[in-house]
Parts: sequence; C-alpha cells; structure tokens
Amino acid sequence: MALLSAHWTLVFGLLGNVVSFGVFLAPIPTFYKVYKKKSTEGFQSVPYVVGLFSAMLWIYYALLKSNTLLLITINSAGCVFQTVYICIFLIYAPRKARMQTLKLLVSMNVVGFGLIVILTQFVAKGAANRVVIVGWICLVFSLCVFVAPLCVVRQVIRTKSVEYMPFLLSFFLTLSAVMWFFYGLLLKDCNIAVPNVLGFTFGILQMILYMVYRNSKKDSIEAKKLPELFEDDSVIIIDDQKLPELKAKIDDVMRLSAMVCSEMKPVGRNSNPNELDMIEIQVVVPKKQATPITA
Repeated sequence: MALLSAHWTLVFGLLGNVVSFGVFLAPIPTFYKVYKKKSTEGFQSVPYVVGLFSAMLWIYYALLKSNTLLLITINSAGCVFQTVYICIFLIYAPRKARMQTLKLLVSMNVVGFGLIVILTQFVAKGAANRVVIVGWICLVFSLCVFVAPLCVVRQVIRTKSVEYMPFLLSFFLTLSAVMWFFYGLLLKDCNIAVPNVLGFTFGILQMILYMVYRNSKKDSIEAKKLPELFEDDSVIIIDDQKLPELKAKIDDVMRLSAMVCSEMKPVGRNSNPNELDMIEIQVVVPKKQATPITA
C-alpha cells in the first residue's frame, strides 16, 4: 500500500511539474503584446512579484523537508520565468508603476525573504520546527498567489475586456491546482494540499469570466468606430442602389440655388450673381471607396 502511494505521489508530482510549467508559459502571449506595444497599459505586475516570492519560499521549504525534489525543480523554473516577466514589465511600465513594482519587489522578495531565512535558521530551534514554521508561511503566501489575480478579475469586470487575463493561464492554473492537491494529499502535507483548493476555485472563476467577456472587446471596438463616420458633416452614408437618385436630387438643389442667387443682391466678394461657389459633397458608399461628386 505504501509502495502504491509512493507511485501515485510520483505520478501526480511529475504531472504537477508538467502542468505548472504550462502555467509559467501561459503569460508569454500577454508579454509579447506588451513588447510589441512598448507599453504595459493596464497590466498588473503584482501576481508575478507574489508568484516569485512564493516560488522562493517553496524552494526553501523543500530544502528543509525530505522527499520533495519535485517541488524544487518546478519552483526553480518558476523563479526564472517570473523574473523574466517582471524584468519585461519594468522595461515598458510607466515610471509610477515601475517604482511601485520595485518597492514591492525589494520589500517582499529581498527584505521579507531574507528575514524569514534568518529568523528560521537562528531563532527556531530544531529542523522539525523550521519545517512547520516555513510550511505555514508557504501556505499563507500560496493563498496570496491565488488571491493576487483578483485585481485582474476586478479589472476584467470593470473594463469588460479579457485582454490581460489569458484563458490558457486560467486553464493551466486550474489543472495545476488539481495535480498539486493530490500530490499534497498523498504526501499527507496540508501545506501543499490546502492552498490548491482555493487555486482550483479561482481558476474556475477566471475561466467563467473569460467566457462571459471574451467578445466584449470586439463589440466595444466596433462601437467606437461608428461615431467616427459622422465626425465630418459632409459625409453621407447611402446605399449603393440609391446613388443615381441622390445625384438627381443634388442637381435639382443646385439649379434651385442658382435661381435664388440670381434674384438676390450679391453679398461679399462674389460680385457676379450668377457665380456660385463650388460645393463638394463626399458620398461614402458602404464597403466601397468614397466617390466625390462635384456640382
């Protein structure tokens, strides 16, 4: 029975590594957009700073506890990916967002992590006590990792846009939570199992929001383009079949204008009553090039 449990622990640990690697790869399209636009726009760096801190803690926890090599491998990869993402954010973020990220990075990942290592090594007595203390710290900050995307969820609900909440990230986050939950359960380690219950819940929530708001961006862009067609008062949008009728009406209007002007005393620079300024009306036919008609 113990051998079977160890076998399944290894299986779920390996699957957790594979899926978690997918989680780390999922933000690549988002950061590629940031690179192409040379701007972070409304993008948030908090999930990646917290994620880096959590990965560092799990490595420290795995070093203190035996039979947790799979935690070291995946969290080492996590540290590399999160560091790269944060560096890209710092390059293209506005000055205010950059300074906020740097402050959070230094206070959490340098000062905070340093204090945890120093206190547990020199204050906590015994290896068992260190494992318990660091385990509880890992549990709390793992919950923070899953709660951190709530700022992105709030932004999605407010803007009705899922541009900065990739579906792949939410999907792999949910799948990863399932794998690591069973890994922790088989190891009888609540510090690993418990946070992934919340991770599964938030992953499902993000996927639901993505399905709800995935078409909202396209609709908003089309709505914004519509008023642009009416910015110029001389632009008339007509149906292609009504074009001859419009030309005839324009001719009638111009003849009537000429007759009225001939009976009125000219005002201003037009000394000749028969002289009429040229009026250009631009006719825009849908899905065709605009046709200027000069009367």
